[in-house]
Amino acid sequence: MSKTHGERLADSLRDGRTVWLEGERVDVTRHPAFKGTLQTLRGLFDMLSREEARERVGFVSPRTGEYVHRAFLVPHSAEDLQSRREAFACWARETYGMMSRLSEYARSLVTGWYASRESFRRFDPHFPDKMSRYFESARDEDRIVTTAILDPQIDRRQTVGDSPDPEQFLRVVRRTEDGIVVRGAKMIATGAPYAHDVIVTPHQRLNGDDPVYAHMLIVPLNSPGLHMICRESFASPDPARHPLSARFEEMDAVLVFDDVLVPWERVFLLGQAEGVWFAHTHQPFNQLANHQTVVRLLAKLEFVTGVTVAVARTIGVDGFLHVQEKLGELITQVETIRGLLLAAEGNAEKNEAGVLVPAKVPLQTARNLGLHYYPRAMDILQQIAAGGLIQVPSTPVEQAGEIKPFLERYYRGVDVSAEDRVRLFWLAWDLVGSALGSRHELYERFYTGDPVRMYAWQYQQYDAEPIRARVREFLHQESAQQMAKEGETSVTFTGRVSFSP
Repeated sequence: MSKTHGERLADSLRDGRTVWLEGERVDVTRHPAFKGTLQTLRGLFDMLSREEARERVGFVSPRTGEYVHRAFLVPHSAEDLQSRREAFACWARETYGMMSRLSEYARSLVTGWYASRESFRRFDPHFPDKMSRYFESARDEDRIVTTAILDPQIDRRQTVGDSPDPEQFLRVVRRTEDGIVVRGAKMIATGAPYAHDVIVTPHQRLNGDDPVYAHMLIVPLNSPGLHMICRESFASPDPARHPLSARFEEMDAVLVFDDVLVPWERVFLLGQAEGVWFAHTHQPFNQLANHQTVVRLLAKLEFVTGVTVAVARTIGVDGFLHVQEKLGELITQVETIRGLLLAAEGNAEKNEAGVLVPAKVPLQTARNLGLHYYPRAMDILQQIAAGGLIQVPSTPVEQAGEIKPFLERYYRGVDVSAEDRVRLFWLAWDLVGSALGSRHELYERFYTGDPVRMYAWQYQQYDAEPIRARVREFLHQESAQQMAKEGETSVTFTGRVSFSP
């Protein structure tokens, strides 16, 4: 009997990778800190093996005849785009939006590069063939892909080429017949211990075609010399008291490249600063990936809103006007993101490669709003749950023994048993007060990049000419009316004014 997609995933992670946790090299398929998340991933991947679920998340590979994830589907029609969204939403609902790097984002980046591969030929004539081969292997082998773009926070005043410390940035140290050897570090590789490949590019725009720093790589995570140094684990062995931490701890890691050989097949650009920047910023590639991030954000905000409404009703405060105002704010968040998602899909356009991509402005607007929406949602949940978050007993009510009658009397809610109220508040605490909850708030603030730069980027990319034209039209009309009012009987309007907003 052939193995399921989930079983194959677990087997594939026994590949000699070097993962460090608490100073020890660990096997992610056996260590308890990774058990709950790996079980979640296996369940998600097994959907591609189950007849009743595979159509929701997958499509048949034209090469193997097996089901593969729809993140690898190149959309050419509205139906294709919708099917991608439904696949993203399915996994996001299964994880309540709490797993941000399930690979659909990075896989969608790869799909965008593959679909527009001819655009890169001017930077490297081998790029289209390399990307085609990688795309097909990643698709058909169920490879999990993540990203590591940022540089270590050693001295953020320094930029590539200006830093006196060459160790600060990932760089090429030599070339061989088999590939390039790179040395340095990258952060933050979310989900790296469970992934097969990592996309690596510079985060900054480089000056000149520097053969040392200007590269675009997709590196196997089991490469000799590649070390994944994990932060403290926030996983919990207790799914009752920590229902999110027990299942959805993705893990973040710094990747140290200690003279790692990257095969030429995985070196997509080298010494092409403009090509690297094009890959990093060109919207048609990114829109397929950004589409997934907004689908996930919507699922997460819906979940947080549901928890907050349940808390308010359980403790009987949902009738107070100031609480209703806050709940209404959460609903406004959800429906705003939903509206922007639908607007992005409804205004989708085909790019130069004939790929139907969601409209960039609604997607970027949703992502920028999310930087503020999620922390605000956490603030609202804290205000409504208030002291109840730290008045939850340390044991389930049904296991409380001698004090069980006290818990049943004093921990119940409005038409809710003490058992159900305690479980709800444990969930709320895991969202807002646990180590995992704090990590998620930090993540949502910064995962798209520096919020200041992201808002500035939206301005820089926005076509403001139509709204500026409206202002000029108004000023021209005012000028003409003023001239007529001052006694001009014949006004010749030239369309010129000194003020140019």
